[in-house]
Amino acid sequence: MTSADGDIGDARRAATAFGSRACPDADLGALALVVSELVTNAARHTSGWWRLTVRGEGRRLDVEVEDRSSAVPAARTPRLDGRGGHGLNIVSALAGPLEVLPGPHGKTVRARWVAARQAHEPLPGPEPHGASPLIGQEP
Repeated sequence: MTSADGDIGDARRAATAFGSRACPDADLGALALVVSELVTNAARHTSGWWRLTVRGEGRRLDVEVEDRSSAVPAARTPRLDGRGGHGLNIVSALAGPLEVLPGPHGKTVRARWVAARQAHEPLPGPEPHGASPLIGQEP
């Protein structure tokens, strides 16, 4: 998907729809937030043009956002006045370190992680005495 095909919300929806099919154990909330932050950064801090690619295989997810800027994104100290600095910190917390791949006309920022089972999904196996499958599980 590119910026010509839709906006940040469209990118989020397309990524989570794909993620739910390609990587059933994916944390779709984390996927949506990573996509939202990376696409927002590309739209806000570059010429505005971006291309989103999401790949999933088994339990691995790759989110890539390409833009025309060669500037390497850097995490900033978050501001408490609502003026930013949170995006890359959020992405790093959810997906780990980012890869920045230089290209002939800009760069690609890649977040890659192995999906974990979502906390709200039932765990396999019988539930003793009708107990909730979430009892004793960390959020």
